[in-house]
Amino acid sequence: MTYARALCVAAHPDDEVLGAGATMASLSDQGVDVHALVLGEGVGARFEGDDRPDDEVAELRGQLEKAGEILGVTMHQRELPDNRFGTVALLDVIHLVEAVKAEVDPDIVFCHHAGDMNQDHLVVAEAVMTAFRPLPGERPVTLLGFETLSSTEWNPSPNAAPFRPNWFEDASPGLERKVAAMAAYEHELREWPHPRSLEGIRVSARKWGMTVGLEAAEPFMLLRRVAG
Repeated sequence: MTYARALCVAAHPDDEVLGAGATMASLSDQGVDVHALVLGEGVGARFEGDDRPDDEVAELRGQLEKAGEILGVTMHQRELPDNRFGTVALLDVIHLVEAVKAEVDPDIVFCHHAGDMNQDHLVVAEAVMTAFRPLPGERPVTLLGFETLSSTEWNPSPNAAPFRPNWFEDASPGLERKVAAMAAYEHELREWPHPRSLEGIRVSARKWGMTVGLEAAEPFMLLRRVAG
C-alpha cells in the first residue's frame, strides 16, 4: 500500500517516536511526506499550575526538532498544558488537529490508542477520530492507533479498551533511527528495564515482530479505513 502524505498526532514530545517512529522513518525513506503534530508543551506537569520555565519548554522543543530530523519528519507543535488537556474544550483541540489536517492533507494518520492510562492521550484519540470523521466529500484516510510504552500497557482498569493490534509494520528498517530519535529526548529517557528506555524500545519491537514472523515490528490498531 502506498501513501503520499502521512500524519502522526501525539500528545507529548516523544510520544510520536514511541508510537510510530520506525514506521515514519521507513515512510520518509520511501518518499512519503511525513508530518507529526505534537499538541502539548510537555513540561508543565512537573510544576504547579502554569508555572513552567520557558527555557525548559524551548529545550524540549529543540529536542522535538532533532528527533524529526533523525526520522525525516516535519514537526508541528502546539502548547496545550501538559497532562491537563482535559481542562481545554475538546472542540478547541479538534480545531488544532483540523488545521494541520488541512495543511498536510494526509492519507494515513497515526494517533494514540483510546485505552491508554494517560488522560491527554485519550483526548488526542477522541480529537483525531472527530477531526477525521468520514463526511461526504472527504478523501479516504486510513486511521491507525498506536501503542505508547509506559502508558498503553499500564492501564489496570477493566473498563479500558484493550490494545489489540491488527496491523503491523516491519520496524527493522527504521528501528535504530527510532532509538536515536528517542535518545534526543534526554530528559524523557529512563533506564532499563523501564519500557521507555532505549533497550525497552528494542525489546518491544522484537516482541511484536516475533508475533508476526518479523525481526521487529510496530503494532497498530486499524481504527478506520475507507478504500478509495
